[in-house]
Amino acid sequence: MLSILLTYLLLLLIVFLFQRKMIYFPDTYSIEHQQQLADQANLKLWPSTDDYRGLISKTPDTTGKGTVIVFHGNAGSAIDRTYYLDALEKQGYRVILAEYPGYAARNGAPSESALISDGIQTAKQALNDFGEPVFLWGESIGGGVVGGIVQSGQISVKGIVLGMPFSNMADVAQHHYWFFLAKWLIRDKFDNIENLQNYSGYTAILIAEADEIIPNKYSLKLFESLHERKKIWVFKDTNHNTLPLNQELLWWQEVMQFVSGQNEVSL
Repeated sequence: MLSILLTYLLLLLIVFLFQRKMIYFPDTYSIEHQQQLADQANLKLWPSTDDYRGLISKTPDTTGKGTVIVFHGNAGSAIDRTYYLDALEKQGYRVILAEYPGYAARNGAPSESALISDGIQTAKQALNDFGEPVFLWGESIGGGVVGGIVQSGQISVKGIVLGMPFSNMADVAQHHYWFFLAKWLIRDKFDNIENLQNYSGYTAILIAEADEIIPNKYSLKLFESLHERKKIWVFKDTNHNTLPLNQELLWWQEVMQFVSGQNEVSL
């Protein structure tokens, strides 16, 4: 019995020490390869190749409605999310696909503090380069980055869009790894409920009905905690990675009209 307990405690220690390997799954490559991938997609490294923070179109159609900064999920890299550019640029928004420390060709290591502090600097750079309004779009764990940026109070944000968000990382970790007491061991908490409690802008939330990664109850828990202008879109017969992303779909326009305040609705 003692040996079983010691083995379990050892496993808990290993999980605690290496948990970020279970949270972040970056694609990494050289700056030369990143530049090549960007060129192939008609993108450029922004604000510069030497110290880039994300990707932006070389020749956007129009950018008069403001800037949308997209913070992607925990896997892959920003170059995998060009569908945001396809859908949002045609509506008149500039789109920045933000990249995280430790992802793609960026130096550093991902963690809650690293992603949020870097996201704040990315948003400040966008404001400096392009002015207001700025919208933040967070995909899954990217919603946690958005929440942290908003909570900092350092950025003027017109509206936010949270795709498949969670209440906090502890809830999700406990759901999947209850046998490792994950709720108490988690280091990167990304507490969206706490971080967004004082946000007074527009919040759009997107939910995949059959989300197997972020169970709906945690997205709804976050939605119910929001006090200000909010609206939810639920996509039927979809899971975490199968949201309908075709640029022609009406929901893209609906979401941006809402978060930009173009059509006030009863909530």
